[in-house]
Amino acid sequence: MEAAIGTPLSYKLVAGIAFKAAGDIFHDLVWKKSDTLSNVTPSKIQDCVLHEGNYGTTGSTIEWKYTVDGKEQCAKQVIQEVDDASRRIVFKMIDGDLMEMYKDMTISIHVETKNEIDFVSWTVEYELLKPDNPHPFSLMNFFIGFTNEVEAHLLQG
Repeated sequence: MEAAIGTPLSYKLVAGIAFKAAGDIFHDLVWKKSDTLSNVTPSKIQDCVLHEGNYGTTGSTIEWKYTVDGKEQCAKQVIQEVDDASRRIVFKMIDGDLMEMYKDMTISIHVETKNEIDFVSWTVEYELLKPDNPHPFSLMNFFIGFTNEVEAHLLQG
């Protein structure tokens, strides 16, 4: 992954995970019941606090406390877009640990069904503050692990 000289340091990471539990339930958990995720994935998410608006509503501000690679972190995000019909949510990062390395970051979660199999897709679009800052591979691994933990929780159910 290299940015061309003279262009912004903008990148995109995408991961898709086959989801054996119902994709609709995953979408609803992240969209409308974010405050319950610390109970579902306590090793990943420790807290979710609504600062403004309502869970699942465009323009709402949410603060997360979570653990990536054994390090506790926090992030404050605005829900930038919600499309219930296509099961897509876009969060824009506005504050927190990640903003120390990235000038701009949006995180999209999209649940889609292909050949009767649900897939959870995570897209992280970001711009590095400095060219030698690390790419957020650990964050993407966090999202994959989070998705797998939610799936295991729902399948236990």
